[in-house]
Amino acid sequence: MSIFKAYDIRGIHPDQLDAELARRIGRSFARLLGASRLVVGQDMRTHSPELADAVSQGIRDEGCDVIRLGLASTPMTYYAIGSIDCDGGLCVTASHNPGEYNGMKLCSRGAKPISRANGIADIERMCAEEQPAPVARVGSEETVDLLDEYADHVASFSALENPVSIAIDAGNGMAGHTLPAILARLPKIAAHSILMEPDGSFPVHEANPLKEELLDWVRKLTVEKGARVGVAFDGDADRCCFVDESGRTVSADLMTALIARQLIAERGPTAILYDLRSSWVVKEEIAKAGGTPIRERVGHSFIKATMRERDALFGGELSGHFYFKENFTTDSGVIAMVTALSVLDVPANRDRPVSEIVADLRRYHSTGEINFEVADKDAAIASLRERYSAGKQDDLDGVTVEFGDLSDPDWWWFNVRASNTEPLLRLNLEARNEATRDAKRDELVGLLGQPV
Repeated sequence: MSIFKAYDIRGIHPDQLDAELARRIGRSFARLLGASRLVVGQDMRTHSPELADAVSQGIRDEGCDVIRLGLASTPMTYYAIGSIDCDGGLCVTASHNPGEYNGMKLCSRGAKPISRANGIADIERMCAEEQPAPVARVGSEETVDLLDEYADHVASFSALENPVSIAIDAGNGMAGHTLPAILARLPKIAAHSILMEPDGSFPVHEANPLKEELLDWVRKLTVEKGARVGVAFDGDADRCCFVDESGRTVSADLMTALIARQLIAERGPTAILYDLRSSWVVKEEIAKAGGTPIRERVGHSFIKATMRERDALFGGELSGHFYFKENFTTDSGVIAMVTALSVLDVPANRDRPVSEIVADLRRYHSTGEINFEVADKDAAIASLRERYSAGKQDDLDGVTVEFGDLSDPDWWWFNVRASNTEPLLRLNLEARNEATRDAKRDELVGLLGQPV
């Protein structure tokens, strides 16, 4: 399978992605953008320095100057691309993938994402072609330390007035690099943290908080320390997942609803985006608060483009990506954490446990995302469209089908979509009651095969 994915470049080092290919990617990226100045950041993986050096050399071989950030989370790289006068940039990272992987996330000017649809496929093609000779004037390379400036930026999202205790699992990822400077600027946060030392070998567990079992570390820490809330970050810190004071997961769609209704209360009516896997409660809460809920297909490039188009203040995905207009319309796990703590500190929430605050958002019953290996994904989705033709259908991303009205005790809906990053079909299902959820889940599992 190609390392040139729907939203990024990602593969096993060095078998699929080595220094020579990284150099080619750098050259192709510079040519794609017609760039004169690009930013390069890198995560803590053991091979990231080698790949960052190579991609920088490739960029400079095209006569383009490079601003090196050194160690930088993906959100910190986005901040650099958005705040520095440049034509774009990239972060050498494989996000939440295990340590043998590496890759790149790419942006054009203003931190606008580059996906397969608007550049990654072109880079793949250019990398496969014979490379021209380097230009006569090779570009320069400059190293810039933006950590303090970035920490100031993240801290500016805080409206925290009272002390709060939080448990943090940085997963040996890039949150461990950026959080100390951020927390130093937010003295009201009492942070109990684990796995803060960036370590690309991930010696304790994968930095992928979407896997429920990998939240066990932050659950334990939250309960042991009596923290008000717990948060776990992925490897490049662009995603985070929350647990309440008892260690129960607060899914990202519920956090989207919680943050959205507070932002609307404070800032007035605005568009808020959410992905189509999210609970029905998200659009209900946005509308009830006076905002405009906008449902979008899964994927950061779609969310960011629509947020810009609709001038949306905020957006959230079930995968733990949270997007902020005032963060160059990009996603940031640390800004999501800071914002969530501020929401928990407003007078209506201040003296209540998180479990109580989100209780009214748990009014429907979801399966979470269930994955299936299916040989012919298109045929499987077509079969579902036909089988469930009696429901209300849409094709925004895969197939979504709704049965009944919200007032109906047996109301339910599901979405099945092909993964943009893996050879899988993904099912999300929600119902008004648990019995319907379980029965319909089993019915669809029977049609799609054994979950993986």
